[in-house]
Amino acid sequence: MVDLAFSILSSSLIFVIFKLYSIYRVHTLYAIVFNYITAATVGVFFFKGTPDFASVPSTPWFPVALGLGLMFIIVFNLMATTSQKLGVSVASVATKMSLAIPVMAGVILYKEELGPLKILGIILALAAVYFASVKKKKITVQKDSLLWPMLVFLGSGIIDTTIKYLEERLVTTEEFPLFTTSLFAAAGSVGLIILAVHALQGRLKLSWRAVAGGIVLGVPNYFSIFFLLRALQSETLNSASIFTINNVAIVMFSTLLGIVLFKEKISPRNWGGIALAVVSILLVALF
Repeated sequence: MVDLAFSILSSSLIFVIFKLYSIYRVHTLYAIVFNYITAATVGVFFFKGTPDFASVPSTPWFPVALGLGLMFIIVFNLMATTSQKLGVSVASVATKMSLAIPVMAGVILYKEELGPLKILGIILALAAVYFASVKKKKITVQKDSLLWPMLVFLGSGIIDTTIKYLEERLVTTEEFPLFTTSLFAAAGSVGLIILAVHALQGRLKLSWRAVAGGIVLGVPNYFSIFFLLRALQSETLNSASIFTINNVAIVMFSTLLGIVLFKEKISPRNWGGIALAVVSILLVALF
């Protein structure tokens, strides 16, 4: 539970930093690239001993890590597009409701058992994520725009499910630091290719804000994944419980941080979502 708490804290800080991006006019894409470079550097710094990166290409998880690194870049940018086209609330709901995908994967692929109260907790979690995230009384979405939140939903769910698969089948506990570092290095490499393309096209306009914003984001981003992988090793909670608690608690804690740090106004509907989140966490964690 300690590892899970640190993962929740780190992930919540990511949302706070994204909020600061809009305040300080940070170029999101460029900051995301430097974020992954920073996260990989942090992984090397905290690595115990000398990391054997030469052996990474021969590991069974290397091809999957490359694909996952690409998915990180794609999904982050899909989230940005969704926020711009449909609003931050829609992007947040699509991202966090994706917990249904790894939860169902845990039941289908790993034969994890869910009791009636855990199932009720997961259903309440989905409702909690929606009510805690939606800021407007009514959101109007055109049919041709549903593609963006759907892609965010699927992409986020695929990332979480893939991380669980790697933790379950391919990555040993001793390899967690090397795997996490390699994961971010792969995403950073994809990002550098994107920057190179922008430079060749004459569209690259780097600023110190983008670099600084990426560095600040990279540290909690690294630990959000690192502690989540460790939490998935829990002998008391299955992956369905881990992903449910993680996603719902992030929404709840991020909402509270928004109130304290940015004086955001929370509607009765949002407070109802936070209350549902607490109930769902208790049902999933205790039963």
